[in-house]
Amino acid sequence: MLPTRAWLTVGLLWLVGCLNYLDRVMIATMRGSIKEAIPMTDAQFGLLTSVFLLVYAALSPFAGYLADRFNRSRVIVGSLFFWSLVTWLTAHAKTYDQLLLTRALMGISEACYLPAAVALIADYHRTNTRSLANGIHLSGVMVGSALGGIGGWLAERHGWAYAFNLFGLVGIVYSVVVLLLLRNPPVDDRSEAIAAGAEARVRFGEAIASLFSRPAFVLALIFWGLLGVGGWAVMGWMPTYLNEQFKLSQGAAGLSATGYVNVASLLGMVIGGAWADRWSRTNPRARILVPIIGLCVAAPGILLASTTTLLPVALGALVCYGLARSFTDANMMPILCQIADPRYRATGYGVLNFFACVVGGITIYAGGALRDANVDISRVFQFAAGAIAFCAVLMFVIRRQTEAKA
Repeated sequence: MLPTRAWLTVGLLWLVGCLNYLDRVMIATMRGSIKEAIPMTDAQFGLLTSVFLLVYAALSPFAGYLADRFNRSRVIVGSLFFWSLVTWLTAHAKTYDQLLLTRALMGISEACYLPAAVALIADYHRTNTRSLANGIHLSGVMVGSALGGIGGWLAERHGWAYAFNLFGLVGIVYSVVVLLLLRNPPVDDRSEAIAAGAEARVRFGEAIASLFSRPAFVLALIFWGLLGVGGWAVMGWMPTYLNEQFKLSQGAAGLSATGYVNVASLLGMVIGGAWADRWSRTNPRARILVPIIGLCVAAPGILLASTTTLLPVALGALVCYGLARSFTDANMMPILCQIADPRYRATGYGVLNFFACVVGGITIYAGGALRDANVDISRVFQFAAGAIAFCAVLMFVIRRQTEAKA
């Protein structure tokens, strides 16, 4: 039987994850309103997102360590409260430097959330519900990202600061609700490891050394980074490709590239999680096999979308990609639970997060450099498809290593 509050925890964190991504991405949707109120160049506006991503990536491993070292639920509450406070403070920025500072602070406070959240869900859901619970939680992240456009809509009607004021206050109030209801499970795998004689005090250096001493984790790090190539390529350049290849308007291309993929990914996280959980009752490696199957569908999906001359075929291929690619998202933390010391799961996820952000930034920049060199943008997606296909091979090797360990 599941511990008490297992599904309540998923529900609480679904909304926290939604706010996490909503608060971080909505600034990108109100460029005109912000530049009108606070004069800046396009490069300076781009730096607002870049500084967030750099700080977020750099702090992710240490943020994961905090969740392993201290009470996970309190780390989550603290992260929610402080990033909501920073969101509210953003609305009161009067100069570019103040706005840039709030974005850096946002990166620090938001970095602490995701590693702690997925680790807490893994603590609660230890058997046949782990992947589904993780997938449902991450679907909230997807919804929050999709709702980022509401910031631009509100900015047009009430000014750019309105959305930051509103969602900052919503997050502050909700942090009180989460504080009252969110708890660590009474017993989890980490507690059992400590009870079995492991040292109770978690140290950052020991956590990193433990993770990188396991070949399966090193392979998982490479896997997660390469998988990010495909994801960031689609996010960063597919709207441009649809605009140029099929002569869609900028708005239609953007909605087509992100809307179809996001909806499919939302379904894929739930389907991939439920499928892996059900299959794991008879096959202990199901949580690795389901992502392998998904990647074998996702890679041809990107390849087809970037080579077809028929728009309906391209959109259908993007749906297949989004659906199948997200099987991995639903199962990544459960996979990490199979290859990492229970005491260092959140740290491990933070390291994966760091690497994915770095690779993502390089991928988007490389795509722009290739376009400047007059290289057909479809080559970016062909390379991404190859990276995803290689990820399937890496996951198969990880499967063999976990079997050898067992």
